[in-house]
Amino acid sequence: MRADANDRKNLLAVNVSLAANALLAVLKTVVGVLGRSPALLADGVNSTSDVAYLLIVRIFMRLARKPPDREHPYGHRQLESIAGIVVGAFVITTAVAIFFSAVDHVFELLTGRAESAGAGAVVLAAAVFSIFLKVFLAIYCGRIGRKTESLAVLAVARDHQNDIFSIGTATVGILFSRAGYVWVDPAAAAMVALVILYTGVEIIRDSSAELMNILPGEPVRTRIRELLERVPDVQAVEEIRVHRFGPYLLVDVTIGVDGKLSVAEGDHIASRVEQAMWDNIEYLRHVSVHYHPGGA
Repeated sequence: MRADANDRKNLLAVNVSLAANALLAVLKTVVGVLGRSPALLADGVNSTSDVAYLLIVRIFMRLARKPPDREHPYGHRQLESIAGIVVGAFVITTAVAIFFSAVDHVFELLTGRAESAGAGAVVLAAAVFSIFLKVFLAIYCGRIGRKTESLAVLAVARDHQNDIFSIGTATVGILFSRAGYVWVDPAAAAMVALVILYTGVEIIRDSSAELMNILPGEPVRTRIRELLERVPDVQAVEEIRVHRFGPYLLVDVTIGVDGKLSVAEGDHIASRVEQAMWDNIEYLRHVSVHYHPGGA
């Protein structure tokens, strides 16, 4: 039930982000062109790419909800990590395109090969509106992503945070452009691109960690050890192996028990250990308990 509720929350966060980015993509692109603002237009291109990758994330998240089968005994949750990589790839590609376009525009303005009358008043209004909407989306998606531990939603939230800085930088460029320094507007677009590039790299790094089976941190192992040490008749917690699978944990533990106990008694202790973890460790997907005589 908890997994289903989390899936619904994650999907809602993606849908809200998709609708908002579609609105911003149209608004910033149209206003950026009509208002002669390369910075706002660059951010409009960024929002357009957001719409594209959010559609992909939405598809991947639906596929991730498929139940386990013979070829995927632990389910399909790593598809969310793949979705995160897709997000990062789109972000990086967009950043590179925006950066070179902006640098070329700055060069043309400074060398007199191009002219600009500066950004129009409506451009500033569109930029301010975008900032407020992105602040809301970053808080909303970040809260849901942390609660459900969804890498895909956290990646979306991080991109919203990036957008706050990027549109803020664009706003500065717009203000200078209206003051007569028209080259600052495309220069701000180049700065926006660098921030977008950094965010894309961070998203791919975090999502790749899941696919490469990088182990969870020491706090998780410490929590499991303290929990098992409180289970009656467990003489020692000898080994703990924890692997991540999407937002879930796969745990293998080895415990030491009294060597004089029968196999059935040892199995009963192992069952208590397993139940203790199911009762106290969130997002647990699989538990395997091995036992043998303590000190052996």
